[in-house]
Amino acid sequence: MPAPRPFLREVSNLPFAVPGVWHADALGAGLQPAQPTGFAQLDAQLPGGGWPVGALSEVLQPMAGLHEWQLVLPALAQAMARRVGAVVVVAPPCEPFGPALKAQGLSVDRLCVVRADSAKAALWAAEQALRCRDVLAVMAWLPLAQAAALRRLQVAAAQQQQLLWVFRPASAAPQASPALLRLQVQGLALPGDATASPGMQVQILKRRGPHLVQGLDLPGCHPRLAQVLAAQAERRRAAQWIANALVVRRNAAPGLGASGMAGPERRGHALDRAAVALVR
Repeated sequence: MPAPRPFLREVSNLPFAVPGVWHADALGAGLQPAQPTGFAQLDAQLPGGGWPVGALSEVLQPMAGLHEWQLVLPALAQAMARRVGAVVVVAPPCEPFGPALKAQGLSVDRLCVVRADSAKAALWAAEQALRCRDVLAVMAWLPLAQAAALRRLQVAAAQQQQLLWVFRPASAAPQASPALLRLQVQGLALPGDATASPGMQVQILKRRGPHLVQGLDLPGCHPRLAQVLAAQAERRRAAQWIANALVVRRNAAPGLGASGMAGPERRGHALDRAAVALVR
């Protein structure tokens, strides 16, 4: 006769606060120190209320160089104001623009840019930076990094309790990753204008907590710049409306003689000038 099975308690009946244990239907708050992201909407969806400190945060996006700084600058500025240490930037796709970073509160004197001529060199530089106790945070662009390499970076960040961001292409989303937090970000265009992207849409692909289906819409630039882009988009829509009205007017009056074209031509030129003025 088989021995009786021990009594198993249902998860719902277990105490909520168990050291080292988190429920899959709740955020794993308190398990990892965190640095607020600077976006209240994003903090509300992250365990601990921010970027994990001493762990790997992986950010995926369609094209490198678009949204990395907008996403991490608020947290970097807060961290640099409270703690000493350098920020090491490894293999960035674009040269960081010092005046813009300084305007957002990031001291360029504490910024160290490392240029690597190969993926292997970039990975080595990021790992060495994480093993330095004088480094506060590391931002590394490692599009070809494998899971084993990312795991080494995760361990190194945990040893010195540093902030670590690794930026990779969106095509890496199906790949396994040891990152504690994994986000995907893309531009958020203005309604009716696909050319302007004043914001970001962030999808949380991995976190200690339940899956978040809906993306988060975050500001991607200074509010004043967003207003300028919105006004520009409105002028473009108005110019397009005038151009369409001009085409309709001209098509509605075909075959007019030279004397009859003077009035429509003047009105057409006035519409053209108005359209140009609106686009400017």
